[in-house]
Amino acid sequence: MIMPEKLAIVRTVAELRHAVAAYRATGRTVGLVPTMGALHEGHVSLVEGALARGDVPATSIFVNPTQFGPTEDFSAYPRDEAGDFAKLEAAGCRIVFAPAKEEMYPAPMLTTVKVTGVTDGLCGPFRPGHFDGVATVVSKLLMMAMPDRGYFGEKDYQQLQVIKTMVRDLAMPIEIVGMPTVREPDGLAMSSRNRYLSPAERTTALQLYREMNTVAQKVRDGRSSCSEATASSSKALLAAGFDKVEYLTVVDAESLQPVETVAGPARIVAATRLGRTRLIDNIAVD
Repeated sequence: MIMPEKLAIVRTVAELRHAVAAYRATGRTVGLVPTMGALHEGHVSLVEGALARGDVPATSIFVNPTQFGPTEDFSAYPRDEAGDFAKLEAAGCRIVFAPAKEEMYPAPMLTTVKVTGVTDGLCGPFRPGHFDGVATVVSKLLMMAMPDRGYFGEKDYQQLQVIKTMVRDLAMPIEIVGMPTVREPDGLAMSSRNRYLSPAERTTALQLYREMNTVAQKVRDGRSSCSEATASSSKALLAAGFDKVEYLTVVDAESLQPVETVAGPARIVAATRLGRTRLIDNIAVD
């Protein structure tokens, strides 16, 4: 059975499962890329990652209201469905699931998926309930599509660890694949929210990646402890024009617990405020 190369746009769970089943009937594996739309090259790289592993790429586009706080940007979050569909088709995606809110949440949710431990620090205290919303909607999407693999960007590193923990603890028969952060040529991590930045803020935003690399160099060389290096770079970010540094710290790459010296895989993770934009980023340090 030869499947058409055209992108299939489906709106219901039943249509999604039918499309996935049709590919499975040909012996193919399926890779799901969950997104909230407003796609950029970082999202496209996830589709390309699925293709590289031999999966049929399926993408979901759903701006999930349950992961936004009352003062966050749900209503203003960028949306471009037609543009997203065009990018996905050009990238080789074969299924896109773009449900209405009523399809995802047809009745009041009496069940919430809550992951503890890896959600206790970093973004957790600044965004109460956020990771409950993420874990719940991702678990629904994985169960709706039942892919062989799920693809997520390392740019949202804490989210990636939350999803890996959830899949492991619930014994979901799905492999979670983390894909490298995609950056602009000048180093800024690609994000749908970057479009909120003014030209001046866009220039200032580059300092975040530079300071994370400064921290990495200091702790690799043993010139500073992790807390000393991050404290110095936090001050530098505020001096450069950032409004707030929510956190800039070095953590164990799996548990996300802070470390004072790097003795194994670790991540420098940061969340900052610049104007109306919340910027998060991370880099590996060993």
